[in-house]
Amino acid sequence: MAIVNSGARLDRLPVSRFHWKILGLIGAGAFLDAFDIYLANGSLAAMVKSGFTDLRLGSFFISATFLGMMIGAGLSGYLGDRFGRRYSYQANLAIFGLASLAACFAPDIYWLIVLRFVMGVGLGAELVVAAGTLCEFVPPASRGRWTSLLALIINSGLLGATAIGYWVIPHLGWRYMFAIAGIGALIVWVLRHRMPESPRWLETVGRLDEAEATVTAIEREVAAQVGVLPPVAHVMSHAAPHAPISALFARGMLGRTLVAALTCMAINMSLYGFVAWLPTFFVKEGLTIVQSLGFVLLMSFGAPAGAVVGYFAADRIGRRNGLVLFSAVTVALSYLYVQMREPAAISIVGFTLVTAIYTVCTLGLFGYIPELFPTTHRLRGTGIAGTCGRAASMSTPYVAIVLYTHFGVTGVVTMVSGALVLLSIAILALRIETSQLTLEAISPGLGERTDESGDALTTRAPTGAH
Repeated sequence: MAIVNSGARLDRLPVSRFHWKILGLIGAGAFLDAFDIYLANGSLAAMVKSGFTDLRLGSFFISATFLGMMIGAGLSGYLGDRFGRRYSYQANLAIFGLASLAACFAPDIYWLIVLRFVMGVGLGAELVVAAGTLCEFVPPASRGRWTSLLALIINSGLLGATAIGYWVIPHLGWRYMFAIAGIGALIVWVLRHRMPESPRWLETVGRLDEAEATVTAIEREVAAQVGVLPPVAHVMSHAAPHAPISALFARGMLGRTLVAALTCMAINMSLYGFVAWLPTFFVKEGLTIVQSLGFVLLMSFGAPAGAVVGYFAADRIGRRNGLVLFSAVTVALSYLYVQMREPAAISIVGFTLVTAIYTVCTLGLFGYIPELFPTTHRLRGTGIAGTCGRAASMSTPYVAIVLYTHFGVTGVVTMVSGALVLLSIAILALRIETSQLTLEAISPGLGERTDESGDALTTRAPTGAH
Protein backbone atom coordinates (compact mmCIF):
# COMPACT_ATOMS: atom_id res chain seq x y z
CA MET A 1 0.00 0.00 0.00
CA ALA A 2 1.69 3.16 -1.22
CA ILE A 3 -0.71 5.84 0.00
CA VAL A 4 -2.97 5.82 3.06
CA ASN A 5 -4.25 9.37 2.50
CA SER A 6 -4.84 9.72 6.22
CA GLY A 7 -5.15 13.52 6.29
CA ALA A 8 -7.90 13.76 3.69
CA ARG A 9 -9.77 10.79 5.17
CA LEU A 10 -9.73 12.29 8.66
CA ASP A 11 -10.64 15.80 7.50
CA ARG A 12 -13.87 14.72 5.81
CA LEU A 13 -15.23 12.97 8.92
CA PRO A 14 -18.24 14.65 10.57
CA VAL A 15 -17.70 15.61 14.21
CA SER A 16 -18.76 12.68 16.38
CA ARG A 17 -18.26 11.00 19.75
CA PHE A 18 -14.79 9.99 18.56
CA HIS A 19 -13.67 13.62 18.43
CA TRP A 20 -15.16 14.36 21.85
CA LYS A 21 -13.32 11.33 23.24
CA ILE A 22 -10.02 12.59 21.81
CA LEU A 23 -10.66 16.05 23.27
CA GLY A 24 -11.53 14.53 26.65
CA LEU A 25 -8.39 12.38 26.86
CA ILE A 26 -6.08 15.19 25.70
CA GLY A 27 -7.88 17.85 27.72
CA ALA A 28 -7.89 15.84 30.96
CA GLY A 29 -4.11 15.58 30.96
CA ALA A 30 -3.70 19.22 29.94
CA PHE A 31 -6.09 20.34 32.73
CA LEU A 32 -4.05 18.45 35.33
CA ASP A 33 -0.93 20.03 33.84
CA ALA A 34 -2.36 23.52 34.37
CA PHE A 35 -3.68 22.52 37.80
CA ASP A 36 -0.18 21.40 38.80
CA ILE A 37 1.34 24.67 37.58
CA TYR A 38 -1.11 26.88 39.47
CA LEU A 39 -1.14 24.90 42.72
CA ALA A 40 2.38 26.19 43.39
CA ASN A 41 1.24 29.64 44.52
CA GLY A 42 -1.14 28.53 47.26
CA SER A 43 1.11 25.67 48.32
CA LEU A 44 4.15 27.93 48.60
CA ALA A 45 2.27 30.36 50.84
CA ALA A 46 1.33 27.48 53.14
CA MET A 47 4.92 26.18 53.17
CA VAL A 48 6.26 29.58 54.19
CA LYS A 49 3.64 29.98 56.90
CA SER A 50 4.40 26.54 58.37
CA GLY A 51 8.16 27.12 58.31
CA PHE A 52 8.82 24.38 55.72
CA THR A 53 10.67 26.99 53.63
CA ASP A 54 11.39 30.69 53.43
CA LEU A 55 10.82 33.16 50.61
CA ARG A 56 14.36 32.82 49.26
CA LEU A 57 14.16 29.06 48.82
CA GLY A 58 10.56 29.44 47.72
CA SER A 59 11.76 31.50 44.77
CA PHE A 60 14.00 28.59 43.76
CA PHE A 61 10.95 26.31 43.98
CA ILE A 62 9.12 28.53 41.47
CA SER A 63 12.18 28.95 39.22
CA ALA A 64 12.72 25.18 39.14
CA THR A 65 9.24 24.82 37.66
CA PHE A 66 9.96 27.15 34.76
CA LEU A 67 13.42 25.70 34.12
CA GLY A 68 11.95 22.21 33.92
CA MET A 69 9.15 23.43 31.66
CA MET A 70 11.64 25.04 29.31
CA ILE A 71 13.59 21.78 28.97
CA GLY A 72 10.41 19.71 28.75
CA ALA A 73 8.99 21.80 25.92
CA GLY A 74 12.01 21.17 23.71
CA LEU A 75 12.41 17.52 24.71
CA SER A 76 8.77 16.61 24.07
CA GLY A 77 8.94 18.08 20.59
CA TYR A 78 11.79 15.75 19.70
CA LEU A 79 10.13 12.71 21.29
CA GLY A 80 6.79 13.44 19.66
CA ASP A 81 8.18 13.73 16.14
CA ARG A 82 10.68 10.90 16.58
CA PHE A 83 8.69 8.27 18.50
CA GLY A 84 5.10 9.42 18.09
CA ARG A 85 2.50 11.62 19.73
CA ARG A 86 1.23 8.82 21.95
CA TYR A 87 4.70 7.99 23.27
CA SER A 88 5.39 11.63 24.11
CA TYR A 89 2.11 12.47 25.86
CA GLN A 90 2.21 9.26 27.89
CA ALA A 91 5.84 9.86 28.89
CA ASN A 92 5.31 13.44 30.06
CA LEU A 93 2.12 12.56 31.94
CA ALA A 94 3.94 9.78 33.80
CA ILE A 95 6.84 12.11 34.61
CA PHE A 96 4.82 14.85 36.28
CA GLY A 97 2.37 12.37 37.81
CA LEU A 98 5.02 10.28 39.56
CA ALA A 99 7.01 13.36 40.57
CA SER A 100 3.86 14.94 42.04
CA LEU A 101 3.20 11.84 44.13
CA ALA A 102 6.81 11.81 45.32
CA ALA A 103 6.46 15.49 46.30
CA CYS A 104 3.84 14.48 48.88
CA PHE A 105 6.64 12.84 50.88
CA ALA A 106 9.44 15.39 50.32
CA PRO A 107 11.38 15.59 53.62
CA ASP A 108 12.58 19.16 53.03
CA ILE A 109 12.42 22.03 50.57
CA TYR A 110 15.60 20.94 48.79
CA TRP A 111 14.07 17.62 47.78
CA LEU A 112 10.89 19.43 46.79
CA ILE A 113 12.82 21.82 44.53
CA VAL A 114 14.42 18.85 42.74
CA LEU A 115 11.05 17.13 42.36
CA ARG A 116 9.46 20.37 41.16
CA PHE A 117 12.10 20.57 38.42
CA VAL A 118 11.20 17.02 37.34
CA MET A 119 7.52 17.95 37.42
CA GLY A 120 8.33 20.97 35.26
CA VAL A 121 9.85 18.74 32.56
CA GLY A 122 6.54 16.88 32.29
CA LEU A 123 4.45 20.03 32.59
CA GLY A 124 6.27 21.86 29.81
CA ALA A 125 5.93 18.83 27.56
CA GLU A 126 2.18 18.36 27.98
CA LEU A 127 1.16 21.72 26.50
CA VAL A 128 3.39 21.19 23.46
CA VAL A 129 1.92 17.78 22.66
CA ALA A 130 -1.72 18.56 23.50
CA ALA A 131 -2.61 21.16 20.84
CA GLY A 132 -0.39 19.61 18.17
CA THR A 133 -2.00 16.20 18.60
CA LEU A 134 -5.58 17.47 18.73
CA CYS A 135 -5.29 19.47 15.51
CA GLU A 136 -4.20 16.33 13.61
CA PHE A 137 -7.55 14.64 14.34
CA VAL A 138 -10.05 17.52 13.97
CA PRO A 139 -11.67 18.64 10.67
CA PRO A 140 -10.29 21.97 9.40
CA ALA A 141 -13.67 23.74 9.28
CA SER A 142 -13.97 23.58 13.06
CA ARG A 143 -10.34 23.13 14.14
CA GLY A 144 -10.17 26.61 15.65
CA ARG A 145 -13.21 25.96 17.83
CA TRP A 146 -11.85 22.65 19.04
CA THR A 147 -8.43 24.03 19.96
CA SER A 148 -10.28 26.83 21.78
CA LEU A 149 -12.21 24.20 23.75
CA LEU A 150 -8.85 22.70 24.70
CA ALA A 151 -7.71 26.16 25.81
CA LEU A 152 -10.90 26.52 27.87
CA ILE A 153 -10.13 23.26 29.66
CA ILE A 154 -6.51 24.25 30.29
CA ASN A 155 -7.31 27.80 31.38
CA SER A 156 -9.84 26.40 33.84
CA GLY A 157 -6.92 24.76 35.64
CA LEU A 158 -6.35 28.09 37.40
CA LEU A 159 -9.92 28.10 38.70
CA GLY A 160 -9.63 24.44 39.68
CA ALA A 161 -6.41 24.90 41.61
CA THR A 162 -7.74 28.03 43.33
CA ALA A 163 -11.06 26.44 44.31
CA ILE A 164 -9.65 23.10 45.47
CA GLY A 165 -6.72 24.71 47.26
CA TYR A 166 -9.11 27.04 49.09
CA TRP A 167 -10.43 24.05 51.04
CA VAL A 168 -7.66 21.42 50.82
CA ILE A 169 -4.67 23.50 51.94
CA PRO A 170 -6.19 24.83 55.21
CA HIS A 171 -7.85 21.51 56.14
CA LEU A 172 -5.46 18.84 54.85
CA GLY A 173 -2.21 20.65 54.03
CA TRP A 174 -0.25 21.53 50.92
CA ARG A 175 1.04 17.98 50.37
CA TYR A 176 -2.44 16.83 49.42
CA MET A 177 -2.49 19.24 46.49
CA PHE A 178 0.42 17.35 44.94
CA ALA A 179 -1.33 14.06 45.74
CA ILE A 180 -4.46 15.16 43.88
CA ALA A 181 -2.43 16.16 40.82
CA GLY A 182 -0.35 12.97 40.88
CA ILE A 183 -3.24 10.55 41.30
CA GLY A 184 -5.27 12.37 38.65
CA ALA A 185 -2.34 12.23 36.20
CA LEU A 186 -1.89 8.49 36.65
CA ILE A 187 -5.63 7.86 36.17
CA VAL A 188 -5.54 9.81 32.89
CA TRP A 189 -2.35 7.94 31.91
CA VAL A 190 -4.25 4.64 32.17
CA LEU A 191 -7.25 5.98 30.24
CA ARG A 192 -5.03 7.33 27.46
CA HIS A 193 -3.93 3.82 26.51
CA ARG A 194 -7.20 3.70 24.55
CA MET A 195 -6.24 6.74 22.49
CA PRO A 196 -4.94 6.02 18.95
CA GLU A 197 -1.67 7.25 17.53
CA SER A 198 -1.96 10.08 15.02
CA PRO A 199 -2.42 8.46 11.56
CA ARG A 200 -0.88 11.53 9.96
CA TRP A 201 2.32 10.96 11.93
CA LEU A 202 2.32 7.21 11.23
CA GLU A 203 2.13 7.90 7.51
CA THR A 204 4.92 10.50 7.54
CA VAL A 205 7.36 7.99 9.06
CA GLY A 206 6.38 5.21 6.65
CA ARG A 207 4.37 3.04 9.07
CA LEU A 208 1.65 2.67 6.47
CA ASP A 209 0.02 -0.54 7.69
CA GLU A 210 -0.49 0.98 11.16
CA ALA A 211 -1.75 4.23 9.64
CA GLU A 212 -4.26 2.37 7.47
CA ALA A 213 -5.48 0.22 10.37
CA THR A 214 -5.88 3.29 12.62
CA VAL A 215 -7.77 5.38 10.05
CA THR A 216 -10.01 2.45 9.16
CA ALA A 217 -10.87 1.90 12.82
CA ILE A 218 -11.67 5.61 13.25
CA GLU A 219 -13.83 5.63 10.11
CA ARG A 220 -15.70 2.56 11.33
CA GLU A 221 -16.34 4.16 14.73
CA VAL A 222 -17.60 7.42 13.21
CA ALA A 223 -19.75 5.65 10.59
CA ALA A 224 -21.41 3.61 13.32
CA GLN A 225 -22.72 6.87 14.77
CA VAL A 226 -23.37 9.13 11.75
CA GLY A 227 -24.01 6.65 8.93
CA VAL A 228 -22.50 6.90 5.43
CA LEU A 229 -19.32 9.01 5.41
CA PRO A 230 -18.70 11.84 2.91
CA PRO A 231 -16.40 11.08 -0.03
CA VAL A 232 -12.67 11.74 0.26
CA ALA A 233 -11.91 15.10 -1.35
CA HIS A 234 -8.33 14.51 -2.51
CA VAL A 235 -5.44 12.05 -2.50
CA MET A 236 -1.95 12.69 -1.25
CA SER A 237 1.01 10.88 0.24
CA HIS A 238 2.36 12.02 3.61
CA ALA A 239 5.40 9.75 3.66
CA ALA A 240 8.50 11.79 4.55
CA PRO A 241 10.72 9.70 6.82
CA HIS A 242 13.77 12.01 6.64
CA ALA A 243 12.95 15.09 8.70
CA PRO A 244 16.02 16.79 10.24
CA ILE A 245 15.39 19.55 12.76
CA SER A 246 17.55 21.86 10.63
CA ALA A 247 14.61 22.05 8.20
CA LEU A 248 12.86 24.34 10.70
CA PHE A 249 15.53 26.97 9.98
CA ALA A 250 15.66 26.48 6.21
CA ARG A 251 14.21 28.84 3.65
CA GLY A 252 10.44 28.61 3.64
CA MET A 253 10.31 27.49 7.27
CA LEU A 254 12.52 30.00 9.09
CA GLY A 255 9.85 32.72 9.06
CA ARG A 256 7.29 30.32 10.54
CA THR A 257 9.69 29.21 13.26
CA LEU A 258 10.54 32.80 14.19
CA VAL A 259 6.88 33.88 14.28
CA ALA A 260 5.96 30.86 16.41
CA ALA A 261 8.77 31.63 18.86
CA LEU A 262 7.82 35.33 18.96
CA THR A 263 4.17 34.40 19.58
CA CYS A 264 5.13 32.27 22.59
CA MET A 265 7.45 34.94 23.94
CA ALA A 266 4.94 37.78 23.59
CA ILE A 267 2.21 35.76 25.29
CA ASN A 268 4.46 34.72 28.17
CA MET A 269 5.66 38.30 28.59
CA SER A 270 2.03 39.41 28.82
CA LEU A 271 1.14 36.74 31.38
CA TYR A 272 4.24 36.77 33.57
CA GLY A 273 5.46 40.31 33.08
CA PHE A 274 2.16 42.09 33.37
CA VAL A 275 -0.83 40.06 34.60
CA ALA A 276 1.05 38.23 37.35
CA TRP A 277 2.61 41.43 38.71
CA LEU A 278 -0.36 43.80 38.50
CA PRO A 279 -1.64 43.07 42.03
CA THR A 280 1.78 43.98 43.45
CA PHE A 281 2.06 47.06 41.25
CA PHE A 282 -1.29 48.40 42.36
CA VAL A 283 -0.52 47.86 46.04
CA LYS A 284 2.61 49.93 45.44
CA GLU A 285 0.44 52.56 43.74
CA GLY A 286 -1.73 52.87 46.84
CA LEU A 287 -4.56 50.40 46.38
CA THR A 288 -5.55 48.11 49.24
CA ILE A 289 -4.63 44.46 49.60
CA VAL A 290 -8.30 43.55 49.27
CA GLN A 291 -8.53 45.30 45.91
CA SER A 292 -5.30 43.66 44.80
CA LEU A 293 -6.48 40.16 45.75
CA GLY A 294 -9.77 40.88 44.05
CA PHE A 295 -7.86 41.23 40.79
CA VAL A 296 -6.37 37.74 41.28
CA LEU A 297 -9.90 36.34 41.52
CA LEU A 298 -10.88 38.38 38.48
CA MET A 299 -7.93 36.95 36.55
CA SER A 300 -9.17 33.45 37.28
CA PHE A 301 -12.39 34.17 35.37
CA GLY A 302 -10.68 36.11 32.59
CA ALA A 303 -8.66 33.03 31.61
CA PRO A 304 -11.61 30.82 30.55
CA ALA A 305 -13.42 33.89 29.20
CA GLY A 306 -10.54 34.42 26.76
CA ALA A 307 -10.93 30.83 25.53
CA VAL A 308 -14.66 31.42 24.99
CA VAL A 309 -13.92 34.53 22.89
CA GLY A 310 -11.35 32.48 20.97
CA TYR A 311 -13.99 29.80 20.33
CA PHE A 312 -16.22 32.29 18.53
CA ALA A 313 -13.39 34.15 16.78
CA ALA A 314 -10.97 31.44 15.63
CA ASP A 315 -12.92 30.07 12.66
CA ARG A 316 -14.81 33.28 11.85
CA ILE A 317 -12.12 35.95 11.61
CA GLY A 318 -9.15 33.56 11.47
CA ARG A 319 -6.14 32.98 13.69
CA ARG A 320 -3.93 35.57 11.95
CA ASN A 321 -6.50 38.37 12.00
CA GLY A 322 -7.60 37.45 15.50
CA LEU A 323 -4.08 37.61 16.89
CA VAL A 324 -3.49 41.05 15.41
CA LEU A 325 -6.90 42.35 16.51
CA PHE A 326 -6.73 41.16 20.12
CA SER A 327 -3.08 42.19 20.45
CA ALA A 328 -4.20 45.72 19.55
CA VAL A 329 -7.08 45.50 22.04
CA THR A 330 -4.65 44.33 24.74
CA VAL A 331 -2.27 47.23 24.09
CA ALA A 332 -5.09 49.80 24.22
CA LEU A 333 -6.64 48.35 27.38
CA SER A 334 -3.24 48.07 29.10
CA TYR A 335 -2.61 51.80 28.88
CA LEU A 336 -6.19 52.51 29.92
CA TYR A 337 -6.08 50.10 32.86
CA VAL A 338 -3.08 51.60 34.60
CA GLN A 339 -4.95 54.93 34.74
CA MET A 340 -7.88 53.39 36.62
CA ARG A 341 -8.30 54.17 40.33
CA GLU A 342 -11.98 53.50 41.06
CA PRO A 343 -12.72 49.87 42.09
CA ALA A 344 -15.56 49.48 39.58
CA ALA A 345 -13.41 50.73 36.69
CA ILE A 346 -10.50 48.52 37.78
CA SER A 347 -12.81 45.49 37.81
CA ILE A 348 -14.51 46.09 34.46
CA VAL A 349 -11.48 47.20 32.45
CA GLY A 350 -9.25 44.66 34.22
CA PHE A 351 -11.52 41.73 33.40
CA THR A 352 -11.72 42.85 29.76
CA LEU A 353 -7.93 43.20 29.60
CA VAL A 354 -7.26 39.73 31.01
CA THR A 355 -9.87 38.27 28.65
CA ALA A 356 -8.10 39.92 25.69
CA ILE A 357 -4.71 38.56 26.79
CA TYR A 358 -6.07 35.03 27.14
CA THR A 359 -7.78 35.34 23.76
CA VAL A 360 -4.36 36.02 22.23
CA CYS A 361 -3.09 33.03 24.22
CA THR A 362 -5.89 30.79 22.89
CA LEU A 363 -5.50 31.78 19.24
CA GLY A 364 -1.70 31.73 19.34
CA LEU A 365 -0.57 28.88 21.59
CA PHE A 366 -3.30 26.38 20.82
CA GLY A 367 -4.24 27.28 17.26
CA TYR A 368 -1.75 29.20 15.16
CA ILE A 369 1.59 27.80 16.35
CA PRO A 370 1.02 24.05 15.83
CA GLU A 371 -0.77 24.73 12.53
CA LEU A 372 2.25 26.55 11.08
CA PHE A 373 4.40 23.40 10.95
CA PRO A 374 4.10 20.30 8.76
CA THR A 375 3.34 16.98 10.46
CA THR A 376 6.97 15.87 10.24
CA HIS A 377 8.09 18.85 12.34
CA ARG A 378 4.92 19.91 14.16
CA LEU A 379 5.93 19.06 17.71
CA ARG A 380 9.56 20.05 17.32
CA GLY A 381 8.54 23.42 15.91
CA THR A 382 5.99 23.89 18.68
CA GLY A 383 8.59 22.71 21.21
CA ILE A 384 11.19 25.22 20.06
CA ALA A 385 8.60 27.99 20.28
CA GLY A 386 7.60 26.75 23.75
CA THR A 387 11.23 26.72 24.88
CA CYS A 388 11.62 30.35 23.81
CA GLY A 389 8.38 31.21 25.57
CA ARG A 390 9.47 29.58 28.82
CA ALA A 391 12.79 31.41 28.65
CA ALA A 392 10.80 34.64 28.35
CA SER A 393 8.62 33.66 31.32
CA MET A 394 11.74 33.12 33.44
CA SER A 395 13.42 36.41 32.55
CA THR A 396 10.42 38.74 32.16
CA PRO A 397 9.65 39.19 35.90
CA TYR A 398 13.17 40.49 36.55
CA VAL A 399 12.95 42.89 33.61
CA ALA A 400 9.49 43.99 34.79
CA ILE A 401 10.83 44.87 38.25
CA VAL A 402 13.65 46.96 36.76
CA LEU A 403 11.25 48.79 34.45
CA TYR A 404 8.78 49.38 37.28
CA THR A 405 11.52 50.77 39.52
CA HIS A 406 12.64 53.31 36.91
CA PHE A 407 9.47 54.07 34.93
CA GLY A 408 6.55 52.82 37.01
CA VAL A 409 3.71 50.66 35.68
CA THR A 410 3.87 52.51 32.36
CA GLY A 411 7.33 51.05 31.75
CA VAL A 412 6.02 47.51 32.18
CA VAL A 413 3.03 48.21 29.95
CA THR A 414 5.35 49.57 27.28
CA MET A 415 7.47 46.40 27.39
CA VAL A 416 4.43 44.15 26.92
CA SER A 417 2.90 46.43 24.32
CA GLY A 418 6.15 46.50 22.36
CA ALA A 419 6.24 42.70 22.27
CA LEU A 420 2.63 42.50 21.05
CA VAL A 421 3.17 45.18 18.39
CA LEU A 422 6.28 43.34 17.16
CA LEU A 423 4.27 40.11 17.08
CA SER A 424 1.51 41.74 15.02
CA ILE A 425 4.03 43.11 12.50
CA ALA A 426 5.69 39.69 12.18
CA ILE A 427 2.36 37.88 11.68
CA LEU A 428 1.24 40.37 9.03
CA ALA A 429 4.61 40.04 7.27
CA LEU A 430 4.41 36.23 7.29
CA ARG A 431 1.06 36.43 5.47
CA ILE A 432 -0.12 32.94 6.47
CA GLU A 433 -3.69 32.29 7.56
CA THR A 434 -4.43 28.79 8.85
CA SER A 435 -8.18 29.03 9.40
CA GLN A 436 -10.42 26.71 7.31
CA LEU A 437 -7.45 25.05 5.60
CA THR A 438 -6.27 21.48 5.89
CA LEU A 439 -2.96 21.00 7.67
CA GLU A 440 -1.44 19.79 4.41
CA ALA A 441 -2.53 22.95 2.58
CA ILE A 442 -0.82 25.11 5.20
CA SER A 443 2.47 23.20 4.93
CA PRO A 444 5.15 24.76 2.70
CA GLY A 445 4.81 23.65 -0.91
CA LEU A 446 1.72 21.54 -0.23
CA GLY A 447 -1.01 24.01 -1.11
CA GLU A 448 -2.41 22.09 -4.11
CA ARG A 449 -3.12 18.41 -4.63
CA THR A 450 -4.68 16.30 -7.37
CA ASP A 451 -7.40 13.71 -7.28
CA GLU A 452 -7.02 10.26 -8.78
CA SER A 453 -7.75 11.59 -12.29
CA GLY A 454 -5.03 14.24 -12.01
CA ASP A 455 -7.38 17.23 -11.71
CA ALA A 456 -6.27 19.98 -9.35
CA LEU A 457 -8.15 20.17 -6.06
CA THR A 458 -8.22 22.76 -3.33
CA THR A 459 -7.41 21.63 0.17
CA ARG A 460 -9.72 24.12 1.85
CA ALA A 461 -12.05 22.63 4.42
CA PRO A 462 -14.86 20.49 3.03
CA THR A 463 -18.26 22.15 3.32
CA GLY A 464 -19.67 19.18 5.18
CA ALA A 465 -17.31 19.46 8.13
CA HIS A 466 -18.76 20.91 11.31
